[in-house]
Amino acid sequence: MDLEKIVADAFEESVSVKEKFVKAYSKQIIDLSSEIAKRVKNGGGVFFMGNGGSAADAAHLSAELVGKFYMNRSPIKSASFASNLSILTEIPNDFGFEYLFERQVEAYVKPTDVIVGISTSGKSVNVIRALKKAKEIGAFTVGFTGRYGDEMKICDVLFKVDSDKTPRIQETHILLGHTLCQLIEYEMFGDDKS
Repeated sequence: MDLEKIVADAFEESVSVKEKFVKAYSKQIIDLSSEIAKRVKNGGGVFFMGNGGSAADAAHLSAELVGKFYMNRSPIKSASFASNLSILTEIPNDFGFEYLFERQVEAYVKPTDVIVGISTSGKSVNVIRALKKAKEIGAFTVGFTGRYGDEMKICDVLFKVDSDKTPRIQETHILLGHTLCQLIEYEMFGDDKS
């Protein structure tokens, strides 16, 4: 096995997937950042959810908004539905894993909010149920998924990474999330510190 080739191939593939993604979605990314900034200025928040690696991304991106990305600025209301350990065990135990995020949407989400569902496969039942509930409430829904995530077309905005390899999809999702955080900061607080 040629280990150097494995390394080179992984990086080349990641770059290629990201280049295709930005060509397809750069305008949507900008438009979404404006929508999120507008909603936050009107009292809304940004809620993230996902399973496994996507749960880690949900917590990571929420932290960037509450804390800071580039700027020292006021916090942006945000939370990850994948971070409260008691909720992560209580809801699946009492209701079923498919209700994990839906119950939290019912508890916390208002029509002014933005809900971001992250699912590399696009088939995560608990994410899809929660997105449907968020739409019923009137919140703005966003999906991050991979090539075959057609079940997430229910979202107001859907970003599909053109890959079926989980690592490449996740790498693009976190870059997308980071870019949105940077743009939201700019939209809300100007560019003097970005």
